[in-house]
Amino acid sequence: MAKERGEKIVATNRRARHDYLIEDTYEAGMVLSGTEVKSLRQGRASLVDGYAFIDGGEAWLDAVHIPEYTEGTWNNHSPRRKRKLLLHKQQIVKISHKTAQGGYTLVPLQIYFHDGRAKVEIAVAKGKREFDKRQALREKTDKREAERAMRTRNRVGE
Repeated sequence: MAKERGEKIVATNRRARHDYLIEDTYEAGMVLSGTEVKSLRQGRASLVDGYAFIDGGEAWLDAVHIPEYTEGTWNNHSPRRKRKLLLHKQQIVKISHKTAQGGYTLVPLQIYFHDGRAKVEIAVAKGKREFDKRQALREKTDKREAERAMRTRNRVGE
């Protein structure tokens, strides 16, 4: 069997970029059972309520929903179990110092396969306040309107 190449995105957490100000991102491996990997390969996962945390010098991913594998038997996994993240010790120390400062949290951004291995992108993030969210939306719409105006001006100028 040929080895997989490239990236295949399984699930993204689009709400995280809206609700949080992303500071640092890390790529981490996950300790998964066989049926979890098969379920991910089918493209089934949800990061909606997911979060990560550091406990005892280890990184954990919790509340991420990977549904049971449909062809699985009695040895199927539980959908919302804690999953261990594989990070370097220096990364774990850096993340734990950052989250201990207060106001920072670990948020999963996406789950994907990189060269056949399941990975999760986690971010050290700070929660946005309501006015920050409104300001970000306003900037986004202003940018979109400016691009439209430039496009129509370029078409008329031709």
